Amino acid sequence: MKAVGLTRYLSIDHPESLLDYELPVPEVSGKDLLVRVHAIAVNPIDTKVRQLKDKVELNPKILGWDAAGEVVKIGQDCTLFKPGDKVFYAGEITRSGSNAEYQLIDERIVGHMPKSLSYEQAAALPLTSVTAWESLFERLEISLQSSSNQGKCILIIGGAGGVGSIAIQLASKLTGLTVVATASRSETRQWVRDLGAHHVVNHQQDLVQQMAEIGISQPDYIFCCNDTDAYFPVMAELIKPQGRICSIVETMKPVEMSLLKNKSATFVWEMMYTRSMYQTVDMIEQHHILDRVAKLVDDGQIRTTINETLSPINANNLRQAHARIEAGAVIGKIVLSGWR
Repeated sequence: MKAVGLTRYLSIDHPESLLDYELPVPEVSGKDLLVRVHAIAVNPIDTKVRQLKDKVELNPKILGWDAAGEVVKIGQDCTLFKPGDKVFYAGEITRSGSNAEYQLIDERIVGHMPKSLSYEQAAALPLTSVTAWESLFERLEISLQSSSNQGKCILIIGGAGGVGSIAIQLASKLTGLTVVATASRSETRQWVRDLGAHHVVNHQQDLVQQMAEIGISQPDYIFCCNDTDAYFPVMAELIKPQGRICSIVETMKPVEMSLLKNKSATFVWEMMYTRSMYQTVDMIEQHHILDRVAKLVDDGQIRTTINETLSPINANNLRQAHARIEAGAVIGKIVLSGWR
């Protein structure tokens, strides 16, 4: 099978940072599905895993944590899918990724693909959808009963990125919250408005002042999708007493948690790979989340955030996608499709 991977961790402008390979098709067993991958999306985690380090892989390491494809075979313990089913999923950080023509994936973290979408459109959704859903409804504990959220607000920092783009839609369509999203460029500001943000503020300017100007000086919830280190002090200042903050971006220095003490505010992390990494007893919840997202898409409540498609799936096109993400120049998601 065709695949794109690496053996050395190099800067993305190096021609060997990602390479094309021919590898054997893996054998299926247990709860695994063997999926023929038709389309993949690229996420910041791909670039983080690929970053410079003094390590050499004995076998090619296959990255990629967003895919849509077709089930080819199922393991003997599978009950959720059958060969021929169209699926979408974000995979597991500890296993071989989706930048391959065929992939093994535990069925408990796989969803039935939205019937109304193409493989390319569906591939843009899994990682961001699971991350946004877990962040809003499990970590921040936002109610899905709109009546419980009247008069409440959420601030989404980094609204035009992949996760922010889904979080805006989920929050505006399902919760009844007032949604404030951050964006700095004219095209990103329009993007988040189109997705359902009620207000847009500029994260490159004074957030406290801007929030006061729109009459929401203390949001009940803050969801940080960009640079926790930079935004933690202002999040602590803004958050409503007894409010909740969730971040998906790791810190590079200690966070001053004492800033939240007087407000009895909560800070919580979200990592969508926790369930698969630790094989938690509720791992199948990601299957349920993806199926629910698929229904929301088919019902017209949520739309894909694909913004660019490259073809075919190969090392050259993946290097381009990685470079764009590292430059911070991506709105929504970059998707690659097709093998040649």
